Amino acid sequence: MPEGHTLFALARDLHEAFAGTSPEVSSPQGKFTEGAALLSGRELLRATSRGKHLFVEFVDDRWLHVHLGLIGSFTVDSHEWTAEVPAVGAVRLRLRTDAHVADLRGPNLCQVASPEDVDAVLARLGPDPLRPEADPAVAWARISRSSRSVAELLMDQAVVAGVGNVYRCEILYRHRLNPFTEGRLLRRRSWEAVWADLLRLLPLGVATGRIVTIEEEVLEVEAALGRGEVPHLPERSSYVYKRPGMPCRVCGSKVRTRLVGGRNLFWCGRCQRRR
Repeated sequence: MPEGHTLFALARDLHEAFAGTSPEVSSPQGKFTEGAALLSGRELLRATSRGKHLFVEFVDDRWLHVHLGLIGSFTVDSHEWTAEVPAVGAVRLRLRTDAHVADLRGPNLCQVASPEDVDAVLARLGPDPLRPEADPAVAWARISRSSRSVAELLMDQAVVAGVGNVYRCEILYRHRLNPFTEGRLLRRRSWEAVWADLLRLLPLGVATGRIVTIEEEVLEVEAALGRGEVPHLPERSSYVYKRPGMPCRVCGSKVRTRLVGGRNLFWCGRCQRRR
């Protein structure tokens, strides 16, 4: 499932391509025809995200609300369209101007929403580390009262918005945290260190288009961005994510896996003992 950095970058791209325009909105697949008709030809004011949710605001208090789910994708292309462009695949929604086209495929949710609907969704979500107004104390208040494991809590979008399974596994490993520690037993300074790391890593995901968690790669990306360069990285690597049975990169112990919170958790039992 796309994590928060992907939606943040998507909102940025949609805003840059369509804000201030009145795109034609259609549903080549036919499953969003009525919703598309409500938006088509209206001025698009802005696109934004919170966690894994995408919100696109049009004039007259009409919003497009999208959640990509496990298999959804939303592509934004820049072209000079002089003729009708055939839709490739099951395109649920298409935004089109003379300069850009954006195609949404396979979303978990695609609907026209009111401002009240949007506010209700935002009220259910925890702080998003990519948003400047995010308050980690809100997440801590929920974590510190919970008997659920920190591995479950990090995947709960009502606790922290935008963290998915990859960041969950890798962040817990980076801080050597036992993923089965109950939230109420987690030290506050441990949570503050996790939050600070999310603030550091998620923007790198936005900048590179991939999740970067290996410290050597993190430092390389930070250095490249500091020089104003676009970092070039090999295939995504990880400390523990999707490495079951393989040796831990630090201690050599086998990486373990277990279903936690509906997704496969990966961790090192030797390195991750800290509460």
